[in-house]
Amino acid sequence: MLAFKKPEVEQFFKVFNIQDFTISPDEKQLVYSTNLTGHYNLWAMDLPNNYPYPLTFNNQSCHELKYEPNGAYILASFDQDGNELTQFYALPNQGGELEELRVDKEHRHMLPKFSKDGQRLYFTSSKNNQTYLNTYCYNIETKEETMIVEGTDAPNFLVDVAADEKSLIIIKHFANTYTLAYLVKDGKSVLLTPETKKQHTVNSAIFTDPTSIYLVTDYEDDNGYLARYNLETQTFSRVTEEHDLHLTNMYFDKKGNQLYLVSSKGVEDTFYSYCLEKKELHKVETPVDIIDKVIIAESGTVYVLGKTASKPANLYKQVDGSWEALTNNRVPAVEDENLSDPEVLTYPSFDGLEIEALFFKAKEEVTNGHVILWPHGGPQSSERKFFRSYFQFLVNRGYSIFAPNFRGSSNYGLNYMKMVEGDWGHGPRLDNITGLEWLIENGYADRDKIFLMGGSYGGYMALLLHGRHPEYFKAVIDIFGVSNLFSFIESVPEHWKPIMKQWVGDPVEDKDRLIVDSPTTYLDTMTKPMLIIQGANDPRVVKQESDQIVEALKEKGREVEYLVLDDEGHGFSKKENEIKVFQAILTFLDARL
Repeated sequence: MLAFKKPEVEQFFKVFNIQDFTISPDEKQLVYSTNLTGHYNLWAMDLPNNYPYPLTFNNQSCHELKYEPNGAYILASFDQDGNELTQFYALPNQGGELEELRVDKEHRHMLPKFSKDGQRLYFTSSKNNQTYLNTYCYNIETKEETMIVEGTDAPNFLVDVAADEKSLIIIKHFANTYTLAYLVKDGKSVLLTPETKKQHTVNSAIFTDPTSIYLVTDYEDDNGYLARYNLETQTFSRVTEEHDLHLTNMYFDKKGNQLYLVSSKGVEDTFYSYCLEKKELHKVETPVDIIDKVIIAESGTVYVLGKTASKPANLYKQVDGSWEALTNNRVPAVEDENLSDPEVLTYPSFDGLEIEALFFKAKEEVTNGHVILWPHGGPQSSERKFFRSYFQFLVNRGYSIFAPNFRGSSNYGLNYMKMVEGDWGHGPRLDNITGLEWLIENGYADRDKIFLMGGSYGGYMALLLHGRHPEYFKAVIDIFGVSNLFSFIESVPEHWKPIMKQWVGDPVEDKDRLIVDSPTTYLDTMTKPMLIIQGANDPRVVKQESDQIVEALKEKGREVEYLVLDDEGHGFSKKENEIKVFQAILTFLDARL
């Protein structure tokens, strides 16, 4: 009988991802950013035909996609090799040369909103105000640009523009757990939630009619809910009363006079519709566990971009109450039964706090008995049931993966998310260590067969755990992680700096704690083999963060491998780089079994 070879690491990375998508007003063309060729470009499908064809060949990540309201062209936002300085370009419907729409290579343009007639473009930009950001209106016909909101107090972000363009909504970002929404009209700003000394967030806000703004907020609550701001009476009221939900986003169906809501509770999303006339909330079943984006077409048709832990990002269309798959991205040459769906675990931490975690278990026939601890990035993010190529290929190669949602993780309520603020290195660190002890006690892991790997904040945590608890780990992998909290605070993007005091700490007031929580404090105990990976263009965790710890460890004679990607930022936008990195990771781990 013919026997086929075991899938190579490349198979798990020959998976096509979708970053973003948009649909033409007549729903005849669907445009999306995907890495079909190994680099991200825009592709399109002429519906109902699902055969894709390329529109761009610039090989860059697309951060935002939007159709001009009349369908005349596509607005696309690209950065350059991961530097996150996104610019706006106009693209003909059938592809071709990108025309500069709003481009200033030294500054970032984001959050584009067209006027109803497509003649004006509203957006947020870092030009002239890198710290707090400004909102502009650009007249596409006259090429005149006007600043309409100057950011002060905190970074300002455009959220929505009223149909008559006489007012707009902005969000002021004081911290990840403290975001306030304002109605801006005639140069005056009105807070949409009642005045309170208690911090809260507004995640989404939409004009639905001349008298109403609907918003998702956790004002006076621990979880997000739907609320309404009455523009006539200038009053705020709660709309949904369900306390088992954690609403995070919403989308307006003008034709159906309803809102579609996403609840992100724990490790998966649920989808709801809310009828504005009947004031009824209904659950909508979807084929995905995680919802990345929703578009409601003028016809009322719902399009969703989503994924599961074992299936990568795909596009779906709701037809007569059921879902039609528009794409079929999967892992080539790997049967679905050979992909891992995680077990959801809960365990009590060192202080009794309940921690939820995902455990991806290697099958008995392939397991090597080793577990990789994966502290997620963010830190005010979470590990959820979304597809990661490197999780699947590592599990396929015999490694199990433990991914805890330690204190500070998102989607467990505002209070839980706040627990990491001003405490990057104590509570979350012990949540991870307590989780390992729980795994060992309950037969999920052997004490002498544990590796450690993380990216971004997870890379920081990998370095800190290595320095403070080296006895747990055989080897450590840090992917663009923070090594020194003092240098990190100084080097982040300018519009991040106003939130750093609450998020991480003040270099003067919190000096002692920042020293205790900085991985560079523990160089003497970082004795295990290390692999450190860094993107040269990373604007969030700059290359110096990795340079300094590699240099310090090498001076001490430690075993350190250092891989720098010259054309990447805070992640992997190019398939060959992703394969290169995780082939290096597999080689590094296998050599230490």
